[in-house]
Amino acid sequence: MTVRLEVASPISSYTVNLANESPVGRVDFVDFPEEDDDRIFFHTEVDQEFSGRGLAGLLVREALADSIRKNLTVVPVCPLFARHLRMHGDEFATNGGVFRQPTPADITLVTRASVGLVRTEREDHGIHHRWE
Repeated sequence: MTVRLEVASPISSYTVNLANESPVGRVDFVDFPEEDDDRIFFHTEVDQEFSGRGLAGLLVREALADSIRKNLTVVPVCPLFARHLRMHGDEFATNGGVFRQPTPADITLVTRASVGLVRTEREDHGIHHRWE
């Protein structure tokens, strides 16, 4: 199994893949617009045939570790992320992680991204989000 980051617009994902590269699970997120370094995790799923094997936990741990490496603030809208941080938030913070509670603006961003109302443009100097 491998975990891969798939960057897209406006929703990106971490996927867990079999040896043949077939994805069997994913964590979806949106990066907050402007200069904020917030990453809003809002959905986690694993294919039914692979449930019970710890793959959702693997995805959460890898996404959180990558957030630490990239100095991002985690915003756990997804119940699985929220539960993990309730149980292991001190350990995450000790390892350099930062997280905060979701706000109504976070929920609005996720909702708009899910229905395609937010478009992300990549430019040489970073990522810019445009509200449409």
